[in-house]
Amino acid sequence: MVNLPSGVHINNLIDDIRIFSWQAADILLYYSKLLEDSDDKKKILKNNNADDPVTLADLKVNEIIIKRINEKYKNINWDILSEENVKTSKTFFTKNDWVWVLDPLDGTKDFIQGTGNYAMHLALNFRKKPYIGFVLIPDKNQLWITDGKKTWCEKRDGTKYKTNLFNNKNLQEMTLVTSKNHGNEVLRSLIQKINFRKVEIMGSIGCKIASIVRGDSDIYICLSLPGKSSPKDWDFAAPESILKAAGGAITNLDNQALTYGQNSFEQGGIIVATNDKKTHGSICIEIKKIIEEYGIYPL
Repeated sequence: MVNLPSGVHINNLIDDIRIFSWQAADILLYYSKLLEDSDDKKKILKNNNADDPVTLADLKVNEIIIKRINEKYKNINWDILSEENVKTSKTFFTKNDWVWVLDPLDGTKDFIQGTGNYAMHLALNFRKKPYIGFVLIPDKNQLWITDGKKTWCEKRDGTKYKTNLFNNKNLQEMTLVTSKNHGNEVLRSLIQKINFRKVEIMGSIGCKIASIVRGDSDIYICLSLPGKSSPKDWDFAAPESILKAAGGAITNLDNQALTYGQNSFEQGGIIVATNDKKTHGSICIEIKKIIEEYGIYPL
């Protein structure tokens, strides 16, 4: 059993992060509305990087979440790793067992495009593994929470959803959820060869993993090309936490657990998330065989 840092109680912590999360939702929904106006869009975009845009919403949510945690939990022996802080400082080093991993706005391109497929990720990692986590999807009025043992979803009024994972499917019976804004011909080729029952297109890793936990899809494959940019720790920590506690699994293609806290924070190669930890390993083997048979990706 994992014990939280001294002075921190799991139920109180979840209550606090719930409050902070809905405050973040207000910020994201506010800026999402402003983005509908072309003049406001110019003010909200904080860089000209089309591949990795940053908005005022990213910065405001980053600020409020870090501020609220630091105000409520003074002198607690943990650190906060945030995507936006890494972008500005370029460095992050900790010897602490406990590290918050924050992505204030996952799916920024979708946020700008107004699709609603964006999320805030917040996970508390223990010894480089996600322990508790939160995936906030403001446009759907959903806050996914795990206490490390179970996963559930809440609306702002406290109404709860149960998870709904459909298990015991073979690969061709599965619905794949895949990225909208990342053109990747290698991944497209793999998807065609597998011949999934259905393919759903969606932004934000948090939204995609939540769709698996909701039962709307069954599998997500992330394929990073050598020499190209890869997802980072803050993209996967919170989504991994809610999926694993719900009974799913997320690993690399060799069915090895994701490793957090590397120098680059990168999660490269091929990552597979499925709705059933019992069959996950065999699904990974099947995907690997297809890749090897058609020479799709350098393994």
